[in-house]
Amino acid sequence: MNTFGTLYVVATPIGNLGDMTQRAREILATVDVVVAEDTRLTGGLLQKLGIAPRSMEALYKDRERERTEQVLGQLLEGRKVALCSDAGTPGISDPGALLVGRAMEEGVLVVPIPGVSALTALFSVSGFSGTHFWFEGFLPRKGKDRALRLSWLQRLTEPYILYEAPHRIVETLEDLNALDPEGVITVGRELTKLHEEIFHGTIGEALAHFSQGETRGEFVLAVKGTPVEDQLTHLPAMEDEVARLLAIGLSTRDTAAVLAPLYRVPKKQVYELAMGLKQN
Repeated sequence: MNTFGTLYVVATPIGNLGDMTQRAREILATVDVVVAEDTRLTGGLLQKLGIAPRSMEALYKDRERERTEQVLGQLLEGRKVALCSDAGTPGISDPGALLVGRAMEEGVLVVPIPGVSALTALFSVSGFSGTHFWFEGFLPRKGKDRALRLSWLQRLTEPYILYEAPHRIVETLEDLNALDPEGVITVGRELTKLHEEIFHGTIGEALAHFSQGETRGEFVLAVKGTPVEDQLTHLPAMEDEVARLLAIGLSTRDTAAVLAPLYRVPKKQVYELAMGLKQN
């Protein structure tokens, strides 16, 4: 029988402090170490909750691999460790999955302390029925990778979930609108916080709404695109879309790879159109 410690994966509120569970409070107050994505943010949260942790350490993205091994060493020495992200459930578009994986590899007991997650909170009020959805998280910021992911998501038959920062939300809605303005979307802004907003409508309507002024707060998007059989009636002219992708830096080959499945035409046809536009 080993004498390893325990790793608790603790969900924390994404806004409203009332969402903190009693079990999470007890774990954070009694473990040997609280490991946080940002000790300043988690420290502030614990102070508001009246919790004085015995020790706090950081596990941030830029040094996640190095810090993971250091925390793992403490677990192997028998310490009890609570893992927190800045808000919500650790390991979901936040650091932590690497530590959980390494702990399991070494035989350390890993215990989930469930609570708030922005993606499930939004999906529960999206009105989308069914048992499946795709969690995408944050899209690539630009270029080929972004266009390829959007093209792939466009062909999904189930809803998908995106996270987005306030300074990029309009750009993302513009990209979604270019592909499927009639797709249905639920947008959550500042979920559980004082200025919470939940918008439900078409992608085109969401773009118009959030383009009106300054956007603040973190965003979660649940998107259900137009059924595949109807998509071609809503797509922009293929020549316009080829020109748009070339303008953001995609190569003719990548443009063909992105658009051929959407327009249900051979890649060669899109490639030749792209070559002609580049030459002109």
